[in-house]
Amino acid sequence: MSEPLRVRVARSDPAARTDFEVAWTPPMTVLDVLLAIQRDHDPSLGFRFSCRVAMCGTCTLRVNGSSVLACQTKVEPGRLRIDPMAGFPIVRDLIVDVGAFWREWAAVTPYLVPRDGLDEPAVIPPDTPERRRIDPSLDCITCGACFSSCAIADDRRDFIGPAALNRAMVLIADSRDAGGEERLDVVTRAQGVDRCHYVYGCTHACPKGLDPAGAIRALRRWRTHGLPD
Repeated sequence: MSEPLRVRVARSDPAARTDFEVAWTPPMTVLDVLLAIQRDHDPSLGFRFSCRVAMCGTCTLRVNGSSVLACQTKVEPGRLRIDPMAGFPIVRDLIVDVGAFWREWAAVTPYLVPRDGLDEPAVIPPDTPERRRIDPSLDCITCGACFSSCAIADDRRDFIGPAALNRAMVLIADSRDAGGEERLDVVTRAQGVDRCHYVYGCTHACPKGLDPAGAIRALRRWRTHGLPD
């Protein structure tokens, strides 16, 4: 018989059970652990999940202090501490109110603003400098792991966090977009790129391997030297 997992889960109700033993069955993820707790021990445990394939971004939480996707984070026998994402109001147990994240996202106009005379389909060839700038930052799933790992976003609510700044960089670099100057003005105000202290928690936490800190550096360069050609 395999060694059990000893799991402590943060609960919003002080009277709710927090410590559990779960049978470890490889390969097992944090989401499997939570489902086992909900099924076998405490059906009242609250958490979010949807796709189970690391694409929807809804199952983000903290495991032993690190912000991760529960559905892709594998576990081994031993002890596990599971907490909700940092920097967000708690709704219940591991469920948080992510309104602050989406307000930041909306602040950068996170969709393409087509420039006049744009022909369809508008193609950016894969071997161009423009495409090489955009591609490494394109696959954000808006999971909030970077926000949860950012000490600045956690400390004050007026910082346009790393996910929104990463998205702004992608759109500003896109030659099809007409909103670059206005977007750059938004992200270089007091609540924007200068608030970043380059702790690199956002880049370390990104489950898709993106580099939001690098995107913020690019925005700072463009503020000084102008938009990319």
